[in-house]
Amino acid sequence: MRIDNRLADVAPMRPLACDRCAAQVLVRKSSRQQTSVQWNGAAVALCAERDGAGAAFEGCGSLRDTIREAALRGTIALVDGGEA
Repeated sequence: MRIDNRLADVAPMRPLACDRCAAQVLVRKSSRQQTSVQWNGAAVALCAERDGAGAAFEGCGSLRDTIREAALRGTIALVDGGEA
């Protein structure tokens, strides 16, 4: 998995596993509105919502919920220092 470290001094991407299917991705919350997610082949294969979605996949709702909860708990920090 290639890690994007452009914002590493502020908040590096952190591994996070989806509560639904355990697909592990790298995540950074730059603000309440902006989230960066880096998928790898293993995560794509595990994701229950990506399965069969093909090119029309617009995001995983379960992973989005997992990220939101992680931000609220403080597991994933917000780069801008705001609240999730």
